[in-house]
Amino acid sequence: MTRLVHKELSGGIATITLDSPPNRNALSTRLLADLADRLAWALAEPSARVVVLTGTGHVFSSGADLKEQRAASSDAPVTASFPQVMATIWESPKPVICRLNGTARAGGLGLVAACDLAIAPLTASFAFTEVRLGVVPAMISVPVLRRLDPRAAAEYLMTGEVFPAARAVEIGLLTRAVPEEELDATVAHYAGMLVKGGPEALAITKRLVREVPALSFEEGLRRMTELSAERFTSAEGREGIAAFAEKRPPSWVPTAP
Repeated sequence: MTRLVHKELSGGIATITLDSPPNRNALSTRLLADLADRLAWALAEPSARVVVLTGTGHVFSSGADLKEQRAASSDAPVTASFPQVMATIWESPKPVICRLNGTARAGGLGLVAACDLAIAPLTASFAFTEVRLGVVPAMISVPVLRRLDPRAAAEYLMTGEVFPAARAVEIGLLTRAVPEEELDATVAHYAGMLVKGGPEALAITKRLVREVPALSFEEGLRRMTELSAERFTSAEGREGIAAFAEKRPPSWVPTAP
């Protein structure tokens, strides 16, 4: 059976590509299973330092596969694996960049929000269309509401209105929106910077970006002082400082092919 999600590894960057253009990369049972498998591969592969999630065609993902949803029973929802896929991306110790090849709708925006960075062409558009179908953006609200400005979240999740990429940047859904011809270079720029970071340091920094704002000021300073001391004396920290002093790349930076 043909895979609906492909994988590629080059220069420390694992690229995972949704490839189901006939249904606009809808989140079908097969696609979600393939995506979960490819994510597991990327996280287990030692030479993969950064993950890039993208798609084929002009739509990144149209959301749930509505044909499957109509045929599904309440005892076996086709979206059963979707929460785990979003959690895998969100909790991944490796940075995940979403390279949007185009438009995203509904559940597809759950994938976008789960990624650490999200870059799209200016021509892309977005919408949380669930309410217009009489359903709700329930599962995707978990990562989405951690990204969006609260007023914007109410506006777009409740109205289902289509909004452009530039607005998606303003409200926190995207990191950058660029001309289509600059998309690959922009993604490569971010991925190239990320592979220069220590793997342990990146995983820890990813967590603290999310966790520190919830701490009190005093507790945050206490815990981060301890963490800072720990990292300066860690093997990775010592290697990074030595490499800086010796004017060489640290050992974790991938060598050119």
